[in-house]
Amino acid sequence: MAILDRQGRLFGKVSILDLGAIAAISLALIGLFLVPGNNGNSIAQIVTAETKPVEVEIMVRGLTVVDPDNLIKAGEKTDIIIRSQPRGEVAIKSFKVLIPKIPVPKMDGTVVAVPDPRLADTYVRDFAVTLSANAKVTSDGVIFGNDKVKIGTPVDIEGAKYIMRGSVMAVRY
Repeated sequence: MAILDRQGRLFGKVSILDLGAIAAISLALIGLFLVPGNNGNSIAQIVTAETKPVEVEIMVRGLTVVDPDNLIKAGEKTDIIIRSQPRGEVAIKSFKVLIPKIPVPKMDGTVVAVPDPRLADTYVRDFAVTLSANAKVTSDGVIFGNDKVKIGTPVDIEGAKYIMRGSVMAVRY
């Protein structure tokens, strides 16, 4: 008996084309589940991700606003936009208006940090906003929608009266 017969079957039972198709499908499945894609996550990592409560703290710099204390309240819901793509709704856990301090030398040679008095003349403010939501947590970080959120990631939040762009300065889970 020949290894390969006239119909292209091995040992008269299995077609070489069938074996090629099985090998191609097997390689595609291995690549799909085990090899990371462009974002560094394989499907196996995303499927095994745990959904946990996550806090993301963002810094908004240089926002021009007339009444910063009444802009946002803790407990409100806001939409989160990551890399120009809407990623759902999150809760605002805390909102702080940051007052920059400037160093002022004293007569004895020490330096004291005091609030910047120039803020009375301008409407530009910095804010620290803490957002909380449930997100997927993998070994590689936190995933909102399909985007990783890490320190330095640009994030927009949008409410009825505002849209702010900031960058992530802390991720806690």
